Amino acid sequence: MKPITIFRHAPHEGPGHFAGFLDERRIPYEVIRIDQGDPVPERLDATSALVFMGGPMSVNDTLPWIEKELALIRLAAANTMPVLGHCLGGQLISKALGGRVTKNPVKEIGWGTVRRIENAAARDWLDDLPAEIEVFHWHGETFSLPPGATLILSSAYCPNQAFVLGNMLALQCHIEMTAAMVQTWCEEEPETVRHPAPGVQGASEMLRDVRAKADALQRVARILYSRWLAPLLQPSADTKYAGQKPEKR
Repeated sequence: MKPITIFRHAPHEGPGHFAGFLDERRIPYEVIRIDQGDPVPERLDATSALVFMGGPMSVNDTLPWIEKELALIRLAAANTMPVLGHCLGGQLISKALGGRVTKNPVKEIGWGTVRRIENAAARDWLDDLPAEIEVFHWHGETFSLPPGATLILSSAYCPNQAFVLGNMLALQCHIEMTAAMVQTWCEEEPETVRHPAPGVQGASEMLRDVRAKADALQRVARILYSRWLAPLLQPSADTKYAGQKPEKR
C-alpha cells in the first residue's frame, strides 16, 4: 500500500491521534510540513489518500500553497481517491469542490456537542454512535456544503460540522486531538482562551478531565477513521489512481 499523505499547516496542529491510528494498523504515511516549506505534490502517483490537518490561517488567504492544495483535492476527487480534512482541512475540501468558507457567527472553541443528522450517510459513517457526541472545536470560520455533499454532523453554534461526498470526509471539528494537544493549543494561543464567551471555553474548563474526554473522542475518531479507511484496504486500491497533473485553474 502506498503511503497516506498528511498535510500539516502549523507545527502544533499535526496528525495527533490519526497518526497513532495508522501506526497501530501498520499503515504507512508521509507528513508534508507546509509550515516548514515542504512542496505540495502535483501528482497522486506516490500516495493512497490525502489528509489535511488544521491551521490558524483561512482558506481565503492568498498563500501560494492553498491553491496548490485545492488543485490536488480536485485531482483526487476526479480519481475517486479518499480525502479527509480536519477543520481547515475540511474547509479546503469544501472550497475545492465548489463550497464557500465564511465567518461563523461566533467562534467555536473547546469541547462541545455535535448531533448526528438522520440520513443514510450518517448511519453509514457513524455506525452505532449515539445521537449526540462530544468533540473538540477550534475555529472562527465555517464551510458550506459543496454540490452533491451530504451533511452528517451539526452543532448549535455551527450547523455544518461534517459532510461526506463519495470517498471524502470533511470535518469542521477536530477528532484527532490528544490530551497533550489540547494542553499545547491552550499554551500556544493564551489570549484566545483567556476570556470565555458563547461558544468559547476558558483554558481551565477545556483542560478539566481532558484525558477522559480525549479518550472518549478517540473512540469516536476510530469509527470515522475506520470507515474512511475501508476503501483503501480493498485489494485494488493501489492501482486506481492515474496521478495525472491537475489542470491549470
